[in-house]
Amino acid sequence: MDGLTGIRDWGELLAVRESGAPPPSGALGALFGPLLAPPRAADGCMVVGRLAQTLDGRIATASGSSQWIGGEGDILHTHRLRALCDAVVVGAGTVRQDDPRLTTRECAGPHPVRVVLDTDRRLSGEYRLFREGPPTLLLAAEDAVGSDRLGIAEVVRLPRDPAQGGLDIPAILGALAARGLRRIFVEGGGVTVSRFLAAGCIDRLHVTVAPVLLGSGIPAFTLPEAARIADGLRFAWTVHAMPPDVLFDIALDRVRPGVCR
Repeated sequence: MDGLTGIRDWGELLAVRESGAPPPSGALGALFGPLLAPPRAADGCMVVGRLAQTLDGRIATASGSSQWIGGEGDILHTHRLRALCDAVVVGAGTVRQDDPRLTTRECAGPHPVRVVLDTDRRLSGEYRLFREGPPTLLLAAEDAVGSDRLGIAEVVRLPRDPAQGGLDIPAILGALAARGLRRIFVEGGGVTVSRFLAAGCIDRLHVTVAPVLLGSGIPAFTLPEAARIADGLRFAWTVHAMPPDVLFDIALDRVRPGVCR
């Protein structure tokens, strides 16, 4: 645990975020260093997805309760991912369920631009993201009804994905990159992370597994049905102890699951 909570090493990482220098050695440098490397994808973005799940692969109960599956270490980890990234992305369902602030209040570091995916403009302005805090973008479909602002949030219009529904994922990355937002943290929920995964638009995936069994609830990942084990996505991972949880750092490098090709 000490290796992932060091204050001095975290300060060095924040300095690297601004300077582009090599990350420090140690546990924090090994975990976060790949996110600070120059993007290799053609769109110029580095995209990290993150989920916290139970041992049996659930991110919430059937009613949507998810706070808090992970322990204090996972909360700190999430806030640090926000601080290292230019933008944090969540789906409308996460906003509706959790009313998050998406700030870095649990660690030193800058707040990211907050990005909400609300394809059909169904969210109201009552949520904290639209009333206070850092800059916020609301991404909606080109044909969605509504004005160009929702509270403090600017509305950005994007094309729909005709095959999968929702917004076109490459168009999302293109719109953010055009605004200088190139280090993207897809925080949730599971459907949103799964859509980026299915589109082959995740470079790195961080999954926290908590020592909890629910036996029911909302699954972490939602992908097309696989007929064979061979259709699943296999990968290499690095394991980090984050008591009482375990953190898996997975290098996906924009690979798409076989069932999504």
